[in-house]
Order: sequence, then structure tokens, then C-alpha cells
Amino acid sequence: MAIKRPTRKQKAIDTKSKNNDTEAFEQTLRPKSICEYIGQSKIKEHLLVYMQAAKERSEPLGHTILHGPPGLGKTTLAHIVASEMKSQIRLTTGPAIEKPGDLASILTNLQSGDVLFIDEIHRLRPAIEEVLYSAMEDFVLDIMIGKGPSARSMRIDVKPFTLVGATTKVGSVSAPLRDRFVHNFKLSFYNNIEMTSIVNRSANILNLSIEESAAHMIGCSSRSTPRIANRILRSVRDFAQMNKETNICESRAKDTLKSLDIDDKGLDATDREILSTIIEKFAGGPVGLSTLAAATAEEEQTLEDVYEPYLLQLGFLKRTTQGREVTPLAYAHMGMKAPGGVVQEALL
Repeated sequence: MAIKRPTRKQKAIDTKSKNNDTEAFEQTLRPKSICEYIGQSKIKEHLLVYMQAAKERSEPLGHTILHGPPGLGKTTLAHIVASEMKSQIRLTTGPAIEKPGDLASILTNLQSGDVLFIDEIHRLRPAIEEVLYSAMEDFVLDIMIGKGPSARSMRIDVKPFTLVGATTKVGSVSAPLRDRFVHNFKLSFYNNIEMTSIVNRSANILNLSIEESAAHMIGCSSRSTPRIANRILRSVRDFAQMNKETNICESRAKDTLKSLDIDDKGLDATDREILSTIIEKFAGGPVGLSTLAAATAEEEQTLEDVYEPYLLQLGFLKRTTQGREVTPLAYAHMGMKAPGGVVQEALL
């Protein structure tokens, strides 16, 4: 019997269905309300005040910019703002808006009070930003139509909306755009108690039975970042499932973390390679970024943006004018003697 192969159209539909399933799965772990959102207490406190005041005035929330390292919940907060304000949310990214017409199409289709979320807003082109200024301040679009002598300006009204911008590099957002945001929030890393609560919440949503000690271990090994905690939790779940375990215990979490090469501080193999390279090859530093990148076979930008922030946060690494240096805490974590022969305990 001949096997009927799927057509290109059917493949496209299947791929779209899989993407939708993945997106739906990701959405299940996102808090739906500000009460469910764990951590960032100061931001939540202020947002509650601003949103309630805006509701009483029957106005949209003031434009808001969220900045901080990736994975801390900027997109989730944008969804929560839309939910709490009982508004629709429109999602896009800075690089996706290529010309003023793209932005005009998005803004003119917004309803009154809608939330427009622009991720990676620091990557907006200058020409797009200039169009956005008048939209943010006066809810109008000033667009040039045509070129040369026949070019003319057209003003289009847009309905009042809330712009929520998210960025990992707030310093790269131009000052004129940054100053037009009414609210400016910086998301901070989470502490171990908050991370444990996040793991427990995600486990409950995924219908997983998990011991408190296992949740604490996963939370402490997640680099203070909820996105990483959820990723590790899924890995632990898969290992437990393949070993026919219905309950996630501390030993299962420990074995999975060991298999993933993640230690109790959340450092992976690359993090430890960076520290050991500075200690063993450069006597603890200082060492220049380009030299360190060559020694570890990593790109400078990757070292600076991906690995260094967490090592700096833990106090294992410090930046000096001469280059990068490891601290006594790093020696202690790596089980090595610091200069002078004293091993200091990591007090983090």
C-alpha cells in the first residue's frame, strides 16, 4: 500500500500547530495577575497605585519602560498590565518594525486603552523613534508621504494607548525616547526564597509533586532567574519521568543538576572555565577581555553580556581598569587556595 506523504501545506499547518502548542505551554507558566507574580515587590506596589489611579481617571496607564537582565519577567509584567487594565495587548519587537509605515499600521489598529509591548526597544531605528515621539505625547502620527518636491506631511490621530517597552540595555535607548516614558522600572535578580516559591508554583502548574528541599535546590541553582528555573524544572521532570519517579526528591534534583553540569551556585561549565582560566593561566588576573575571550574560545560580547553579570553579582569576579580579576570568594568556590594560602568561605 502506497504511503501518502503530507503536502507542503499540511506540513506548514503542522508546524504552525506545534509552534502554537509551544507558545501555549510557555503561557501556562506565566502569572496571569499581579497577585500571582512573585518578587519585584516595589515594582508591584507602584504599579498597583498607578493602575488604580489610571482606572479612576478612565485613562490608559502612562507609558512604561521595563529594563533588566533577560528572563526576569519583563514580558510577563506587560501581559499583567494589560490584564489588570482589562485591555488587549499587541506584541512586537524593535527589529521587527523596519519602517515608519509598519509602526503606523500597528498604532492605527490599536483600540482605546490597548497596550503596545515592544521588546528590545533599544533596537528601534532612529526614524521609527521620531514617529513614536508624537504618538506617545499627543497620540498623533506625523508621517511624510511621497518623496522630493511632491512630499507632504500627514497627521493621523491614534487612540490613547499604553506603550510598554522592554530592554536589557536601557543605556542604549536614546535619551529623547527614554524621557518620554512616564514610569521607569528596573527588574532585579530574585533571592533564594522567591526562586523556591517560583519553582513550587511552576511545579504545581505542571502537576508535579516536588519536595521542598528539591525546589530549594533548583531555585538556588537557577542564577536568580525564573526563566532558568523553569527550564531546569522541566529537565528534572523529564529525568524523573524516564526513571519512573512520581515524586521529585532532592537526590533527583541533585543528579539532574550534576548531569546538566550546574553546581549549587548556578554556575555551569563555561562559568567555571572562565574562573579557572583566570586563576590558572593568569594568576587570578587582571586579564583583558579580548585575552580572556581567546583563552576560553568565547566571543567578547558573549562573555560580557551572558557570563560576567552573574559572576559579578556573586562577587566571584571584578572589573578593573587593567582587566578582569577573580576574588577570594571565587577561589573558595573552586576549591583553590587564594594568594597568601588562605581559603575564604563563600558567604553568599
